[in-house]
Amino acid sequence: MKGLILSGGKGTRLYPITYTSAKQLVPVANKPILFRVVEAIRDAGIQDIGIVVGDTAAEVKEAVGTGRRWDVKITYIQQDQPLGLAHAVKISQDFLGNDRFVMFLGDNVIEGGISGLIREFAGSDYDCQIVLTPVDNPSRYGVAELDPETHRIIRLVEKPRNPPSNLALVGIYMFDECIWGAVNAIKPSWRGELEITDAIQHLVDQGYKVHPYVHRGWWIDTGEPDKMLEAMTWSWTRSSTASRAT
Repeated sequence: MKGLILSGGKGTRLYPITYTSAKQLVPVANKPILFRVVEAIRDAGIQDIGIVVGDTAAEVKEAVGTGRRWDVKITYIQQDQPLGLAHAVKISQDFLGNDRFVMFLGDNVIEGGISGLIREFAGSDYDCQIVLTPVDNPSRYGVAELDPETHRIIRLVEKPRNPPSNLALVGIYMFDECIWGAVNAIKPSWRGELEITDAIQHLVDQGYKVHPYVHRGWWIDTGEPDKMLEAMTWSWTRSSTASRAT
């Protein structure tokens, strides 16, 4: 498997924190979030990682380098405009080829890492695996509606005004080569972006095996100030607990 990290956003919702720094490089407990994502992918046994970069490419490249410090190989993929998560996947096809891969948003932090998820996907016949978690404000995220009996995905909606459930898509996705047909079949949304929810919905509609994994631990999307503070509080608490234990 390969890894794909999306690190192209400007982080305007985090101004002034990100006014002079890429949001993925904002430190949580003295370590940039992007470094934590690289480590999570490496710890899952993946060494070939692509990073999609945008306007902050130079800064990300200087900070991450070749990946030698983590014993991984980093390939940079330039996204000239922020045209959506599915667009980021689409422009990464030359790097990914027909390998299975995990896509991880570079500003997310998840309890327990992704090693278990990768093992589950690698040992399955799933064409796609998505990670969901219950949230209090689902209208701010992509949301999944599951069949109450089979627990299969019925539909996915991006930032719905009337959410069909409280299950938000965590920024971690696993795909096989079936994703290429999906990202090439969808059209831009009302936001002018190729939505990853639309691509996954296409897979569902075409009968591909899309497995919903419901994550019950904590998950933090650090793209907003309150979530960034939550991530920092978590890291500080964890560090303090570890110090007391030693």
